[in-house]
Amino acid sequence: MLTTIMIGNKISDARKKLDLSQAQLGEQVFVSSQAVGKWERGESLPDIITLNRIAAVLGVDLNYFSEDFAAPFEVLPDGDAGQEVNNEIGSGDSDKKPEWDMSFGNWVDADFSGLTNLHEKFSSSNMQRCRFIDSDLSALLLKNNNVENCDFTKSDLSKSQIRGSHIAKNIFRECSLKDAVFLRSHLTGCDFTSADFTGSELKGCSIEKNEIAGALWVRTSFNSSHLSGIEFEGAWKDSSFINCDFKKVVFRNAVFNNCFFKNKTLKKIQFINCRADNISWAFLKNGKADMSQIELIK
Repeated sequence: MLTTIMIGNKISDARKKLDLSQAQLGEQVFVSSQAVGKWERGESLPDIITLNRIAAVLGVDLNYFSEDFAAPFEVLPDGDAGQEVNNEIGSGDSDKKPEWDMSFGNWVDADFSGLTNLHEKFSSSNMQRCRFIDSDLSALLLKNNNVENCDFTKSDLSKSQIRGSHIAKNIFRECSLKDAVFLRSHLTGCDFTSADFTGSELKGCSIEKNEIAGALWVRTSFNSSHLSGIEFEGAWKDSSFINCDFKKVVFRNAVFNNCFFKNKTLKKIQFINCRADNISWAFLKNGKADMSQIELIK
């Protein structure tokens, strides 16, 4: 497992090879020499934007800071650059799917549309204005990411895990988010029109001002999350809201079937032309929801 000490050692080694002092490196990445010292001693880590600056100053790729980084090529004395020194490269099962680790990247205006066989990591990356249209991103791990203004239209994000990430102003139209897990992430200003949230879980999240018309809600759970500036619609089945708080949330033309609500209060939710079965009705009423526009399905 990659540790702060390992990253610190990598920064120190690359800095010394360029004969830079901690103060000189700090000046070029806009921090103090003390901050550089803390990184190299493993006492703290630079954020992803600063890490990208460090890589540029030290003349290394961001993959240099990953756990498995190793140089597969070297320049030989006779000048034959690129001669392989690892005989295992290119060997093995030809049918084995490629393994990608896109972590610690600064991805801006990149086009990954139609990408397949990723099934790996995009963690600790800055991703802006990237295109992932119609891509297979299932079982993907996004951890501590900043993702802004990207287009994931019609992509498969099923069984993916999005943890501790800032997800802003992205397009997820017609995406599959089946069994996806959003944990302690901030989702704001995104377009989830006609997305499939079947079996997905949103826990400890902040969910604000997202467009979700036509989304599919089956076995979807919201747990300990903050929901603000959102209008839900359509059918809800076997879904739940537990320990959530609401601000300017509207359910319009919604139908609740076997849905569970356990929150301090539902008074801040506006229900317009909604219907609920017996069990859902009981939970809504117990949560002191405004029942005036919720019809009991008999």
